[in-house]
Amino acid sequence: MKTQKMIVLLFLILTVVLAGCSSSNGGSNGSAEGNNQNESNSANPDPTSADEKVTINFMHLWPEGVSTAQNKVVNDIIKQYQDEHPNVTIKLEVLDNEQYKNKLKVLSTSNTLPDVGVTWAAGFLQPYVEGGLFASLDDLLGNGLGDQFVAGTTDAFQVDGSTYGVPLEFNIAPIYYNKEIFANHNLEVPTTYDEFLNVVQTLVDNGVTPIALGNKDRWTGSLWYMYLADRIAGQEVFSNALAGKDTYMQDSLLQAAGEVQNLVNLNAFNKGFNGLSNDEGKADFYNEAAAMYLMGTWELANFTANEEIPQEFKDKVGFFKFPVVSGGKGDANSWVGGPGVGLFVAENSPVKEQAKQFVAYFVEKWGEKAVTDAGVIPATKVDTSSVELADLYVELFNEMNNATSITLYADVQLEAEAAEVHLNQIQALFGNAATPEQFSEAHEQAIKK
Repeated sequence: MKTQKMIVLLFLILTVVLAGCSSSNGGSNGSAEGNNQNESNSANPDPTSADEKVTINFMHLWPEGVSTAQNKVVNDIIKQYQDEHPNVTIKLEVLDNEQYKNKLKVLSTSNTLPDVGVTWAAGFLQPYVEGGLFASLDDLLGNGLGDQFVAGTTDAFQVDGSTYGVPLEFNIAPIYYNKEIFANHNLEVPTTYDEFLNVVQTLVDNGVTPIALGNKDRWTGSLWYMYLADRIAGQEVFSNALAGKDTYMQDSLLQAAGEVQNLVNLNAFNKGFNGLSNDEGKADFYNEAAAMYLMGTWELANFTANEEIPQEFKDKVGFFKFPVVSGGKGDANSWVGGPGVGLFVAENSPVKEQAKQFVAYFVEKWGEKAVTDAGVIPATKVDTSSVELADLYVELFNEMNNATSITLYADVQLEAEAAEVHLNQIQALFGNAATPEQFSEAHEQAIKK
């Protein structure tokens, strides 16, 4: 864990600081009524009262079926909390990833956010904080909760020195692959990008889809671009360009954008990928119709703890690091990732203090259950020495500890308007609707603005 602390601190230096707490990522359904209109609650009731009836509206993004393991953990925590606090009712609304983001934006326009919800860090969080929509959670962290987090993980949720979200996960993004498909075609795990291209071409020549991708959600394609930018330009050059400290019109970044289109033209991705959601796109990997799938370690739950996924398939899943590019400045131990989603409390919630207490309880219980029940790498300190864990989980956990740098997702780093430009340009790039020059120029202008 000491090593992990160092890695998280390195991540903060290299990415969050450059972003300056500058919007939407990766990880994933129901319907709350009334949002913050808790009819049964009086305004700001005494949070210590055991008799006061309280309803806390909680909106999250782990629907059953898509994120079964996380969904079960959430439901277990809520049941336990309600059993221990019989005066409290937790009212749920569960949406998938993109529906969640869209609903949050809509609710923010009328200042009717749920009492407790899920947020991403940095640029995604900032406009909600600046709009006075998220409550400061400094009081929770100061009451001992802060000591439970891996050093540095809460910093990405700070704006102007105050913390407005508490992280639940820490993630890196590997390329998962189907070991049986590789073996059937005599393929070895690639360590160089040239070897990776050979894997892609071999699979295409044999009628197998190399990569599962659902790029309608856009951030999924951003992962591929980010790794190519990192491996070709190097982490520092790429991060400086995203931060506006250096020009985006650099040969290395143009090359990275061009390599995205090279993959598209090689038919590396599944058919219709630009019109498929992440859940639709990744189905090709789960159905063994595609050999590879690039995604964050939040997906580990489905490859380890999700009992609805056949063990026969789980046993076929391995991973490898994004390969190094010959002549590139990036290294194999540089990852795209960072703090995953966290919880916020609405500033205008009529049950704000009770909501904060629920968040503190949730974070503590999540750390205990996320590892064993969901295969999630938590943002809190957890002693896993006496826990039997899947090999895939242990191997990826160790990779995170050995990382030389971790670059926060571009759409989370960037401020809201620039992030939207980035995501739209990602889809245009993958759809051959924008040249690498147009792609980079759009970023240059958006970041300057």
